[in-house]
Amino acid sequence: MLRMTRNELAEASQVAVATLADFESGKRSPHPRTLSAIRSALETAGVEFIEENGGGAGVRLRKEGSE
Repeated sequence: MLRMTRNELAEASQVAVATLADFESGKRSPHPRTLSAIRSALETAGVEFIEENGGGAGVRLRKEGSE
């Protein structure tokens, strides 16, 4: 969606690459503050998180010019 590498996400969120890899593989679950840092980095990069609205929670790219 963003074409962001794991290394770029790690840098943007200040979360270690190995930690991201562990989350992706299911080896461990993230702490709430880590999830918050990852979400913030993704939102800064243009992702919008969509709350449950009957169709399920999800994500989408923010439209250009809207914030």
